[in-house]
Amino acid sequence: MITTLSERGQTAIPARIRKRFKLKARQKLEWADDGKVIYIVPVDKDPIAAFRGSSPGGLTKSLLARRREDAARR
Repeated sequence: MITTLSERGQTAIPARIRKRFKLKARQKLEWADDGKVIYIVPVDKDPIAAFRGSSPGGLTKSLLARRREDAARR
């Protein structure tokens, strides 16, 4: 899908994308880039609730495992 950027830097999100991701008016979107690609990510109204349960085995275990990995690299 191709959209056009206005002189004010605005563009429309195609209806198919809005429906698929259930985007509503005044929904916040986060823009990010990795130097080659631009990413647009919807921001949940309650990011804590959206994050809850997203880590297998629990967040604390995941964080501790990452810290051990970081410490082992040093």
